Amino acid sequence: MQPKIKWNLKRNWLLHVFLLPAVTIALIFNYGPMPGIILAFQDYKPWLGISGSPWVGWENFRMLVEFPDVRQVIYNTFVIASLKIIFQLIVPIIFALLLNEVKHMLLKRTVQTMVYLPHFLSWVILGGILLDFLSVEGGLVNRVLGVFGIGPIFFMGDNDWFRFTVIVSDVWKDFGFSAIIFLAALSGVNMDLYEAALMDGANRFQQTLYITIPSIIPITIVVATLSLGNILNAGFDQIFNLYNPLVYEKGDIIDTYVYRAGLLGGQFSFATAVGLFKSVVGLVLILIGYRLAYKYANYRIF
Repeated sequence: MQPKIKWNLKRNWLLHVFLLPAVTIALIFNYGPMPGIILAFQDYKPWLGISGSPWVGWENFRMLVEFPDVRQVIYNTFVIASLKIIFQLIVPIIFALLLNEVKHMLLKRTVQTMVYLPHFLSWVILGGILLDFLSVEGGLVNRVLGVFGIGPIFFMGDNDWFRFTVIVSDVWKDFGFSAIIFLAALSGVNMDLYEAALMDGANRFQQTLYITIPSIIPITIVVATLSLGNILNAGFDQIFNLYNPLVYEKGDIIDTYVYRAGLLGGQFSFATAVGLFKSVVGLVLILIGYRLAYKYANYRIF
């Protein structure tokens, strides 16, 4: 070990201690179960165990490609996750730009606190709230729509409306917290640029267009490219707490399908193969994302 590394460890040992619980949890719950991926290449029988179950090679992956249900689930996951990534990038940027224009600090901090709060609530709680608000019978949203002569909408039972509900509710929950990184980038913009633009006669919109937005383009590229790794992560917690058999056609995603097929249906090997497929694709996309972030925004992990 090089002397410099030894010195850093000695100087920052307390920081490493703080990281220890998170690293331990990751090792136990993320890396500990990884040997179980061999189930994807077996016809696993619980009473035979891993060592006694017959090997089937790539048979589970062939079923994955051939089953129309799995293709639909992968498509649903891709659509929902892609729309979440797009709007979770656009909405926080717009919010950060608008909040950056607020000069009254008390109002600014109040708004920030209010939009941050939903992020810290679990989907178990928010799912129950949404079910009440969007209920066909007596739900607040349908009551408001009724005032304008619009009939009740079955948000949680109609396939097309369910996707819309999932995306909008996810953006509403996390856009405030996601805006933190853009607000931090905006706080680092050189104020001399605004003063120079003001002397040249630029109004607030022109200053935002030619100074503020270009200043956050690098961090926007980083966030966008790193989000590629989540292209198959459509949000198990949210979908699981909101969906029902009526919306399986367009609302079922890989994670919920694996849960139903593996734990409820007893198809352990097939569910493992689907999960492994998702993990491999996610890994490839993460590597591509880091490469793009380094190429276009000079972002490096170390």
